[in-house]
Amino acid sequence: MEYPRVGVGVYVRRDGNILVGKRKGKHAGGTWCAPGGHLETGESWEQCARREVTEETGIEIENIHFGNATNDVYEDGKHYITIQMIADWKSGEPRTMEPDKLEGEWEWRSWSNIPEPRMLSFENFFKSGYNPVDL
Repeated sequence: MEYPRVGVGVYVRRDGNILVGKRKGKHAGGTWCAPGGHLETGESWEQCARREVTEETGIEIENIHFGNATNDVYEDGKHYITIQMIADWKSGEPRTMEPDKLEGEWEWRSWSNIPEPRMLSFENFFKSGYNPVDL
């Protein structure tokens, strides 16, 4: 039997904006998302958030905490429970560390100006009414 996988999305805040990028590849290619990835065995949500942000963007984050969780069933049949984490930018400038997974560069965008289409986990988080900037 197959079970959902656990993903972690990280909404990094800086000067009233959120860090986003446009995915490329088979899974959700062409959609906008926050940094994130799979939770590894034995890893805390906070550890995963820190690791994924550093791996994907090269920046450091702090004040990492839980935002909410989404149940995301994609059209390609993949099913994720996505832990949505909130963090503050600490240092560094975002770089595209995984060019095979991201079109162009990471961008700082206001919460009301996130481009579409959005990755399903991001869209579900967005539609939940939770605004990570207004905390």
